[in-house]
Amino acid sequence: MSVIVNDSGFSADDWGAQIVPLEELAANDGVAIGVDLASDAEPAALRGRLDAIDLIRVDFPSFSDGRGFTIAAQLRRMGFQGRLRARGHVIADQYAMARRSGFDEVEINADLAARQPQDQWLRRADWQAHSYQARLRG
Repeated sequence: MSVIVNDSGFSADDWGAQIVPLEELAANDGVAIGVDLASDAEPAALRGRLDAIDLIRVDFPSFSDGRGFTIAAQLRRMGFQGRLRARGHVIADQYAMARRSGFDEVEINADLAARQPQDQWLRRADWQAHSYQARLRG
């Protein structure tokens, strides 16, 4: 069972539509969809199709693999306006970075949610006030 983390804390996954791997996107019938991107995916493969995608879920195979942060930033620079979700081994200490790079939410498993309860994630929810730029201005 997955737990969704956002700036309000933990919640259940409210995404009810299909999520397909990038390779199967071309075969989709046009209904509201989400797309799974591996950590080694090339965001440019979605160029010209971002308006038809409602959710992109980027995989984090380990907490030390930061490629997903780069993918998120690239997707936002390409103009993606939908939900952007990090999935996998993202820890509470990385939540502010996930938000700064463009993610709207993080999907973690129930075991990680038990080890890192909601209060640990909420301490990082004020991510805009705790950037190095804000500290330099303050």
